[in-house]
Amino acid sequence: MTATLTEGVAEVARRARQAARSLRGAQTTSKNDALCRIAAILRRETARIVAANAQDVAREQGRLSPGMIDRLLLTEERIEGIAQAVEHVVGLADPVGEVIRGSRSAHGMRLRQVRVPMGVIGMIYEARPNVTVDAATLALKAGSAVILRGGSAAIRTNEVLVELMRQAVAEAGFPADCVQTIDAFGREGTVELMKLRGLVDLIIPRGGAGLIQTVVRESLVPAIETGVGNNHVYVDASADVERASAVVVNSKTHRTSVCNAAETLLVHADIAPDFMPRILRELHERGVILHCDAAAQRFAGDVPTQLATQEDWETEYLAPEMAVAVVPDIEAALAHIARYSSGHTEAIVAENQRAINRFIDEVDCAAIMVNASTRFTDGGEFGLGAEIGISTQKLHARGPMGLEEMTTTTWIAEGEGHVR
Repeated sequence: MTATLTEGVAEVARRARQAARSLRGAQTTSKNDALCRIAAILRRETARIVAANAQDVAREQGRLSPGMIDRLLLTEERIEGIAQAVEHVVGLADPVGEVIRGSRSAHGMRLRQVRVPMGVIGMIYEARPNVTVDAATLALKAGSAVILRGGSAAIRTNEVLVELMRQAVAEAGFPADCVQTIDAFGREGTVELMKLRGLVDLIIPRGGAGLIQTVVRESLVPAIETGVGNNHVYVDASADVERASAVVVNSKTHRTSVCNAAETLLVHADIAPDFMPRILRELHERGVILHCDAAAQRFAGDVPTQLATQEDWETEYLAPEMAVAVVPDIEAALAHIARYSSGHTEAIVAENQRAINRFIDEVDCAAIMVNASTRFTDGGEFGLGAEIGISTQKLHARGPMGLEEMTTTTWIAEGEGHVR
């Protein structure tokens, strides 16, 4: 690793640090103006973005999975959706300056804990050009500068998106360096970014398990673990069959390449004779490859299945594949989830309130769905606006991360010459 590369990444971080100072005390109206300009320039330059993206997609065809190509692809409709998401963030309450709690100390000082910007946020992700805009706009609204590393697969798309956002930010009166990328420095640049404790305040990885674990394991900068979704749907003996079918099908097939898709189906043995033949056929007709345990295979009939292996229970497919098991009781379902869950989203379909309450009490994850699809674990669906990611850790942030999760806090104590 050359000194030039090391210094180059450090210089990006120093410029971000300086730019962040201008955002720290910025008025909400000024930050919203920058976001409105970003939405406008995305619409105005849609043809240019689509053309750049077409180069990336053409280059990566055959190298990335169909699910990853789907994430990489930008169309006019998707760009319009991204612009609308930016405008939605404009309408969200600004968390900066919010008083979380306040009191008067025993010595008479006025105390308050206030939300403040994080400072400089590094975002490491892959083949997700929508994240380029989501990360930048959420960081700006929350008063922080952002350094983006979007990976080689989307390099042309991200180059154009960052250029356009920098232009919009500058037109709004902020330093263009509020939004920067280190894509030009490649993988080595990512390693250097993770070393810049003191210049970078937080790193958020968003991508596959390998990427996330590498960042969490190697980063000297505090990092938030996000995204890996080995999610389960448990269908209890008390479940309504119609409702269970709808939830399972939507959880698995609505969009298979995302982290809130379901990867494993667990079905109580008492409802399996009625439910399993139906759901296996429905999933198969929607193109899902089924990895079933021996008990589940007995209900498959002429629906093709594969015998599930240990690897299937551990796999986040991000594809039209699903592991399926019949469990003797809720105890077995909870034990399976405790062993294999990534801590993202777990769902129960049940009518029995005792079963629901036990599931809620015992499952340890970022989001629990009761009689609802796992696909609802999403910042937009939860009313947070465009999310930065879904945290599966327990410190600072957990679950969909919106504006509040992009801030930290400061304690302010006001006295009248108080001394201790």
